[in-house]
Amino acid sequence: MLRRRRAERVQRVARPPEPHPSGATPPAIPADLVPKHIAIVMDGNGRWANQRGLSRIEGHKRGEAVVVEAAKGAIELGVKWLSLYAFSTENWRRSPEEVRFLMGFSRDVIHHRTDELAELGVRVRWAGRRPRLWRSVIKELEVAEERTRDNTVLNLAMCINYGGRAEVGDAAREIARLAAAGRINPEKVDERTIGRYLYQPDMPDVDLFIRPSGEQRTSNFLLWQSAYAELVFQDILWPDFDRLDLWRACEVFARRDRRFGGAVDKPDDALPDDHLPDDHLPDDHLFDESADDERAADPEETR
Repeated sequence: MLRRRRAERVQRVARPPEPHPSGATPPAIPADLVPKHIAIVMDGNGRWANQRGLSRIEGHKRGEAVVVEAAKGAIELGVKWLSLYAFSTENWRRSPEEVRFLMGFSRDVIHHRTDELAELGVRVRWAGRRPRLWRSVIKELEVAEERTRDNTVLNLAMCINYGGRAEVGDAAREIARLAAAGRINPEKVDERTIGRYLYQPDMPDVDLFIRPSGEQRTSNFLLWQSAYAELVFQDILWPDFDRLDLWRACEVFARRDRRFGGAVDKPDDALPDDHLPDDHLPDDHLFDESADDERAADPEETR
């Protein structure tokens, strides 16, 4: 089956995303201030469902379409990488019923949405661990990767059975194995060496890290890649998230002063407020740019 579906891979001209139902268009952010890589923790499915007297499973179902909506918003703005936290290594702690649903749901979402993503020019990638992950999920991910490998509009990293610490640990284990075999000089191991053994070695550093739902923590997501990411927390649950929320977060990002450890005295004129139309300015109530809280990282509400 995999071999037959591989043969279906063809290079097509990508179609542009259909406009947002409201008629809103992407904000006029200068190209050099658009984040190249956005990471999103898809948080709040369970709470969205509970608020409506529905099961958590219904919340996850509602969140499916938001994956494509976020990809459309990224494409329209010119973002090249979008990474979504779909199922973490900690999510195995949930009830067996929810884990079974999420495994089957992840498989079915990839199966049903790959054609639409391919038409948009999206290249699907997978970041995560193989152990414990259902074979049917791995198969759908591999098929989606193969069918979209020639697409160049947007890289969409589906992070399934993913954990930031697990990724760094797996890279360290492989480097140690190669060093023991005499294939790597331990004295030459540096940050670049570790980067070559991460799940997606060509994934660029995260520029913008978005977390909806009002929670303010990174939850073990892309720890290595997010070392200098700008964090934006939004009081909106994932099933209600759309490209407007992504664009607002990008506007906040464009106004940040990114120094990467350096310090230079200069006017804060990267993107003055009057550069953007009023209807594109972020709503104050959507954002809380305070530092990450100190609460313990419990298993997440969503994903």
